[in-house]
Amino acid sequence: MRAVLQRVRHARVEVADRVVGAIGPGLLVLVGVERGDGPADVAHIAGKIRDLRIFDDDGGDDGNVRMNRAVGDIGGAVLVVSQFTLAADCRKGRRPSFDHAAAPDEARRLYEEVVAALRAAGLPVETGEFQAQMRVTLENDGPVTFVLESRRP
Repeated sequence: MRAVLQRVRHARVEVADRVVGAIGPGLLVLVGVERGDGPADVAHIAGKIRDLRIFDDDGGDDGNVRMNRAVGDIGGAVLVVSQFTLAADCRKGRRPSFDHAAAPDEARRLYEEVVAALRAAGLPVETGEFQAQMRVTLENDGPVTFVLESRRP
């Protein structure tokens, strides 16, 4: 499983000119599910989204501001968007291969498990619409962007 986390001031996702999910400060998370992913991958990715300290604190004794807070620490929200293209292999040729992407039914189930795990942790979570053509709008804060992988090849 792969995820791209972006620290945002705000983000929203639209389907056919209809807003299906929107947040203020927090994280926009794009999630790609790969063949062979399972509960351990869900737990790893959801745990990182929940606990990764990537938001600024108020500064220590030295006055330096550091990334020392998780999304829940700042009262932030999470917008989770399914993105199968994260499972693409672009190493050969000019056309991406999606052989490693999970089948849609399996991908939907695991994507929804990531969302459920974040909600169970008490985070406000909005979502995109699985398998829809979406338009994602965001204002990146920093910019601060991280790529997570539950398994390294």
